[in-house]
Amino acid sequence: MRLLIVGGILALVMTVSAASAAPIKVVAAENFYGDIARQIGGAEVAVISILTNPDQDPHEFEASPSTARAFGDAALVIVNGAGYDSWAAKLLSASPSPSRAVVTVAALAHKKAGDNPHLWYDPAAAPALAETLAGMFAKLDPEHQADYRRRLMTFQKSMKPLDQRIGEMRARYSGMPVTATEPVFGYMAASVGLDMRNAEFQLAVMNDTEPGPGAIAAFERDLRTRAVKVLLYNSQTSEALTRRMQKIATEAGVPVVGVTETEPRGKDYQEWMLSQLDALDRALTR
Repeated sequence: MRLLIVGGILALVMTVSAASAAPIKVVAAENFYGDIARQIGGAEVAVISILTNPDQDPHEFEASPSTARAFGDAALVIVNGAGYDSWAAKLLSASPSPSRAVVTVAALAHKKAGDNPHLWYDPAAAPALAETLAGMFAKLDPEHQADYRRRLMTFQKSMKPLDQRIGEMRARYSGMPVTATEPVFGYMAASVGLDMRNAEFQLAVMNDTEPGPGAIAAFERDLRTRAVKVLLYNSQTSEALTRRMQKIATEAGVPVVGVTETEPRGKDYQEWMLSQLDALDRALTR
């Protein structure tokens, strides 16, 4: 009887302790990374994503005091790196903390400043981040390490339809010429095997510089002569040059596909990637 009572008390204490344990505070600079953290962490993590508005140009974001506080309170911060979210790097430097872990996706993808920083379109980046987070969450919260591992396996399984879709599209469209106003979709286009044209123009736009006359003329020529099958553009920006290229493409009958730098509301990372591949697939078959 005493053993049962003691066992019951211990079980009760353990239940209360587990229920009252504070979740791991995670701050993600971009909402797609926050989404992946939430998929791996479940109820054991509390995630705040900073860039969340799919209708806003991420490059115009300015950090606020509340953003700085969120970074300061976090146990784990996820940033893109490679120069994409330099505001986040500044906040981390301004409030150093030996107890805060930082995951830089660019490091996981072996990319550096000057490389295409739109790493969430690299099919290898998200799985690498998910596996890294599962390991880090397990270190911060060993009691739930089996849960993190289970969610990682679920995530990996949920990525298989995306991998399959990429393979199917590569088999149909490999070598097909396309172009883009900036290299947002570059890694995914490469994974599908598309021949991406006008790199000089795209890099200039990405770096906020004016493309040279030759690069502009070559871009327009590709559109007017329909030398490319699709024009990809960043739907979160509204520069005059981007709008001009869209207009030329529409007049020439080149399908136009918008892509974004922010995960849209109501979709998880996997659904977002698949929906953009669906839109590209439809355009390439026109």
